[in-house]
Amino acid sequence: MDPVAENSSKTIADGGVASDDIPKDGTGVVKLDPWLAPFQDSLKRRYSKAQNWIKTIDETEGGLEKFSRGADVFGLHAKEDNSIVYREWAPNAVKASLIGDFNNWSREAHPLKKNEFGVFEITIPPTASGQAAVPHNSKLKITLELPDGQWIDRLPAWIKYVTQDLSVSPAYDARFWNPPAAEKYVFKHPRPKKPESIRVYEAHVGISSPELRVATYKEFTKNMLPRIRDLGYNVIQLMAIMEHAYYASFGYQINNFFAASSRYGPPEDLKELVDTAHGMGIVVLLDVVHSHASKNVLDGLNEFDGTDHQYFHAGPKGKHELWDSRLFNYGHHEVMRFLLSNLRFWMDEYRFDGFRFDGVTSMLYLHHGIGTGFSGGYHEYFGAGVDEEAVVYLMLANELLHELYPDCITVGEDVSGMPALCLPLSLGGVGFDYRLAMAIPDMWIKILKEVKDEEWEIGNICWTLTNRRHGEKTIAYAESHDQALVGDKTLMMHLCDAELYTNMSVLRPLTAIIDRGMALHKLIRLLTHGLGGEGYLNFEGNEFGHPEWLDFPREGNQNSFWYARRQLNLPEDPLLRYHFLNNFDRSMNKCEEKYGWLHAPQAYISLKHEGDKVIVFERGGLLFVFNLHPTLSFTDYRVGVEVKGTYRIVLNTDSKDHGGFSRVDENTRFFTEPLEWNGRPNCTHVYIPCRTALVSALQSDFENKC
Repeated sequence: MDPVAENSSKTIADGGVASDDIPKDGTGVVKLDPWLAPFQDSLKRRYSKAQNWIKTIDETEGGLEKFSRGADVFGLHAKEDNSIVYREWAPNAVKASLIGDFNNWSREAHPLKKNEFGVFEITIPPTASGQAAVPHNSKLKITLELPDGQWIDRLPAWIKYVTQDLSVSPAYDARFWNPPAAEKYVFKHPRPKKPESIRVYEAHVGISSPELRVATYKEFTKNMLPRIRDLGYNVIQLMAIMEHAYYASFGYQINNFFAASSRYGPPEDLKELVDTAHGMGIVVLLDVVHSHASKNVLDGLNEFDGTDHQYFHAGPKGKHELWDSRLFNYGHHEVMRFLLSNLRFWMDEYRFDGFRFDGVTSMLYLHHGIGTGFSGGYHEYFGAGVDEEAVVYLMLANELLHELYPDCITVGEDVSGMPALCLPLSLGGVGFDYRLAMAIPDMWIKILKEVKDEEWEIGNICWTLTNRRHGEKTIAYAESHDQALVGDKTLMMHLCDAELYTNMSVLRPLTAIIDRGMALHKLIRLLTHGLGGEGYLNFEGNEFGHPEWLDFPREGNQNSFWYARRQLNLPEDPLLRYHFLNNFDRSMNKCEEKYGWLHAPQAYISLKHEGDKVIVFERGGLLFVFNLHPTLSFTDYRVGVEVKGTYRIVLNTDSKDHGGFSRVDENTRFFTEPLEWNGRPNCTHVYIPCRTALVSALQSDFENKC
């Protein structure tokens, strides 16, 4: 047996621990998972470090809440009297001046004073006419004198708006964002409550258009938000919002952590996007990158005060060899302030509802996951390879967010499967709400690449979909942006490949390849949705089988936008079969919205038949029946079910609206009989065509939810 499977079957049981029974030393998780007992010392140590941080911050900063308000203190701030206060931490510098359009870039005009903590500060009074001395949207920099007498220019570390003019330089310009009151966006809608079931639409503003260009916040608000709502998603995960100089980095090489990317429009437009989503009842998560930073010097944090160790570890420890980026020193007081304040800023300034933390595996381990496979042995999660400073930072980040914002959602992108990642700090956990089920898309890709349809191993598929730590929530997905990137293939490309360009028209005969591809595209998604976790995620465009991968403009493709777009026009054309897959995605999400299987307990699988290729399970009061066989259909197929009664179909992958053949009469009622079958006290009989899935509900539930 695979060690991960063995661990999974013996780990956290359903149900919680009474608060009176929770040890106050970080070992509460052991009561849920006794297999963690040998690692109590590690659990105690990291919990103690987190508590020491909290104590230190309480004593020196007045608590986490105040400590995380760094964005109110550092950077540039216009006061009510139009004076401007600027503070910057640059301990290695001996002198500093604020320079910009407002003072003709004079180094002598506006010098800053340095305090004993390495923080420079200046207050610039208003002009004689009472206006701010630094005009709104004007360019500026901080210039620093180093101990050797050299002067260097930097963009303020806490700058909130930067712009790029590629015709002049790839480097960004910092701008003072201080619009007049009439131009500031005023939020109109409250944050939605945290959904019981989260159905996540992973999206990138810039690619959200079929046109060969960068789309804008305004366009996303107008065109994408109604589409996302119509498809039944209640959470949007926005990628590539934190400013990144290199578009082709997909937003994962951040140079300005407090700046919303200006390539899509000004900050007020992003606020409108988030607020409009809230008005639709949609939660908006930010894809936050605290795992590393761009190595840019001229417009990033790297060597900000002339040293390589201000925000990052010095030397090789501070460099990620694969990502060619810098690694934060999570054990430093000011770095902790910067990162926690960064989270607080995005929540308060733009009213995001939480975060998907990128690159968590790289943060959790000193080896960053490079050249390391995780077997599932617990020693891998608590040994010398763990970066406890990073673990503690994530503990504090989650504690802060959930304390200040009760409906906040945090998601960790961790491939290692670290235990207690999604348990609260009080139990000794890291505190995330959800983790991403990263093994599931790998499984589907591997199957489609290497295994014939008739040789799919039903038991292994079900095991991978259900192999998760009980009590720690998981977001399942068949494919994300990772599978859409150039060099890989989306599921639909694996399934249909070249015929996507020739045979997706309804005016052409349905070929065997397209028939198979569309059927399996739906089955894979529904099986992942139903079995894979407590949340579901889809990457923009993949819901309808987008025909191309994703590749951003870069030197290697002659700076082409051809693949840096989503052809969202395709499902709108009734003559193309993409709209059938789009319809199914909507039906699947709407069905979950009605019956709530994602927030129901993990499914009970009553049948995994290798010969018939049939899977039967129950979840959320629904009966799921899958026939993955490529050619065999079954009449009067007996399936077990827990609750007796009359069942009727609520979702059918084979319906005409979903591009199927309507081989099943959806008005059929299925009556149970009190015969034990496959471990269930009742059974019924169904007709289940090949490559089809049916979801059925009790007649009474169906009528109540109509």
